[in-house]
Parts: sequence; structure tokens; C-alpha cells
Amino acid sequence: MVANSRWRRLAPPAIAAVAALTLTGCLQNPDAGRGNAAAAGVGEPEEGDGSVSIMGAFGGDEEAQFLASLEEFQQESGISITYVSDQDFTNTVQVRVNAGDPPDIGLFPQPGGVMNMADAGHVVPIDAFLDYDALHASLVPGFLDSARYQGRVYAAPMRMAVKSIVWYPKQAAEEAGWDMEPETLAELQELADQIRADTGATPWCIGWQADQATGWVGTDWIEEYMLRLHGPDVYDDWIYHRMPFNDELVVQAFEAYGELANKEGNVLGGSQGILNTPFGDAMNPAFREDPGCYLMRQGNFATGFLPDDVQENLDEEVGTFIFPRAEDGYDGQPILGAGDLAAAFSYDTDTIEVMEFLTSADFGGPWAQAGGWLSPHTTFDLSLYPDETTRGIAQMAVDADVFRYDGSDVMPREVGSGTFWTGMVEFQAGDKDAQQVVDQIEQQWPEEAAEDQSDVGDDQ
Repeated sequence: MVANSRWRRLAPPAIAAVAALTLTGCLQNPDAGRGNAAAAGVGEPEEGDGSVSIMGAFGGDEEAQFLASLEEFQQESGISITYVSDQDFTNTVQVRVNAGDPPDIGLFPQPGGVMNMADAGHVVPIDAFLDYDALHASLVPGFLDSARYQGRVYAAPMRMAVKSIVWYPKQAAEEAGWDMEPETLAELQELADQIRADTGATPWCIGWQADQATGWVGTDWIEEYMLRLHGPDVYDDWIYHRMPFNDELVVQAFEAYGELANKEGNVLGGSQGILNTPFGDAMNPAFREDPGCYLMRQGNFATGFLPDDVQENLDEEVGTFIFPRAEDGYDGQPILGAGDLAAAFSYDTDTIEVMEFLTSADFGGPWAQAGGWLSPHTTFDLSLYPDETTRGIAQMAVDADVFRYDGSDVMPREVGSGTFWTGMVEFQAGDKDAQQVVDQIEQQWPEEAAEDQSDVGDDQ
């Protein structure tokens, strides 16, 4: 399993591995070597030498589509781009930086790595070389906040994942005549109740089982509820630990999830079935002649786990709607997601030109057409996506009032893929209640991380 990005590492090829604007301040150390990030904002960039190195975590077919998306740019710009794939990107890039051999550009699958590099003065704030206002206007609202550190933004997205999606078997829903566009969480519960009343089946398909990674699906649910109940500002305070993990608002999110997941007859297999069902198999019963469940909340990568015949006829077999807002919560429609963030280690004209392209709505056409990639830009040409299902998911992000990055991917690793995961399992198993789980996570939050993150993501 690629330990850097959950939405990528849980793509089908990784299953085997699972089983086995206030732009203030400046960078320090202006006397650092050629092209170093410390040069940002201190003068004109150096002239490039015609080549740019990029390092990222994706390989295989994704690498091939990434390179295909760069071909025309390389021909027109004359810049030669070398891409190095490393599934242990987060650790490898740190080793290379420490050795004085960073790539020109790093594609970070999590914001935490960008923050660490920004804190150490290794990456260039994007306002030094990109049109920040134009970028901000083009991106899904709120995306840039994920790479904000002490008032400045140090990376820009070149790929997006959308998580706040509810999937359902389209043909069964159409035959039943259900309204599959609930606008609030209350209407979503009404839909679930109607499904149960009309069919006698459980409405929700939920599976968490992922061997040592079991629990990550649960963290996404809590993040969804934190956004909807309390809004993006409280969400930011929570994931960056400006409020304690055991705040009563977090308990409310846990309990709201529990009301859905642990309600009698609401989830196929009940509360224990959630823990025992592999997350990639959760929706399979929805496509039986007599569906065993109908609704699954999961990210856009979920299409890769659907039955082969469903994937071959996606637009006819699958319907989607956005996980709705809370009627008495945040006054807007948030969306939870993830993405790859491009950050510049060097400061020369070639690196800048590549960064401008990577972070623009012009990047990614071939990748979009091949499938498995979403642009973070609201201005991207949606017709380039291969099917209506993908176009609809991209439109969800465009229409959302605010985007927020997967919180557990932002938290310190000891929490985000540690105590938060295990705490969710204990909560779902009924071994501990919400208050006990959040108290435990708060008590084990790394003290050093709490100090380091006190101003991360804060644009004040």
C-alpha cells in the first residue's frame, strides 16, 4: 500500500499491498545555493538550463498518462522533463532534500509534506512566481488553503479526488421511482427509510475492512460530518489541532455518523458487518437481481472496484449524488477530497514555466480522457472526461461552496493513519463510545506536532 495518499493507494492495484490573501513573510537563508527556494521573492529567477526534474508517487498507467499530458508542452516549450516515480515519495523526497539533491518539482500526495518543506525553507511560495489571484479564481473554492502555511501558499493542485459521493444502482432506483437528489442529511435519511420500506432491504452498503488499514473509511465519514455540521472554519481548527480532538463538536460528528451506521436495519451486515466487509466489495450486493443494499458513500476511485459488467456500462448502471449538507449546520455545500500538490524546490525560468502548466486548466487532457484523473479547476473542459458519471462528479466539485482536504491526511501520521484509524474501529465495534475515542486520540496527539501545526492552514 502506498503510504502517502489514501485515495491513490486504495486504487485496485494497491489492494494486494494493503493485504500484504494575506501573503506575508519571506523565506530565510537568502545565501543558499543556486535556484534554492530561499531565493523566492528576493529577485528575478535564474535562467533555466532547458531541463526540469519532477518527482511523484504515482507510477504504472498513471505515470504513462501523466507523461502523455506533458508531451505537447515539452514540444512547444523546448523544456525536457524527467519524471521519477517513487511510491515512498514522502520519505524519499526528504532524503534527497537532506542530501542537497531535491527534484525541481515535487508532487505531494498530502499537504503535510508541503508544510514540512515550507517550514524548513525548502520550497518556494507560489505567489513568488504564479498569478495567485487567477489561480485562486480558477480552482475549486478552498483548494489552495490546503497548502497554506503562516499566511502563504507553498503548492498548487495538479490533480483532484472527490470523496463526498453517494453511489447507487441506477436501474433499481429508477424502477422504484425514488428521488435520488436529497438536498439535506434529513432528506437522505428519508430516502434510506423509503428504500427500507419499499424493498425490505438495508439501504446502506458500508465496508471498512482493509487489513492493517481498517478504519480509514471511518475517518472519512467523520470528516464529512464535521464539514456539514460545523463548516470549514471549525473543520480547519480541528484538523490542524487549533481545537482539541475531543471537543464536543467532534463528539457530535461521531454520534451523527453512529446514528446512520448503527441504526437497526440501516446497513447491510449491521455494525459488525461494516468492519468485516472489504471496502472494495461494499457495493457489490447493490447490483444483484434483488439488491442487498443501495447506497454507498465513497470517493471517485470507487468505480475501479465495481463489478466488471458495471464498469463496462457505467453511465447506465450507476447513479451518483453529492453527500448532502446538514439542514441546521454549515450554510452551504462542502465537498471532501484530496489531490496531488505541485511544489517548486528550484527557482528558475524553466521550473516556473512547468509549474505554470502543471497547475493550469490546460494540463491533463490525455489523462482525463483515459480516466482516473480529475482536474481541480472549475474551468477545465468537462467534455474531455470519458463518461457522464465522471463529468457529473467533476461538476459536483465545481458547484460546491467549499473544498476541504481529507483531514486524516493532514493530521500527524501518528494520528491520521494511527490513533484515528484504530479509534474508529473501536467506535464501530462498540468497544468505546464517541467520548472515549476522542479523549484517547487527544491524549495521544504528538506534542511536537501540536506546536508545529498551530498556524498551519491559517490565512489570518
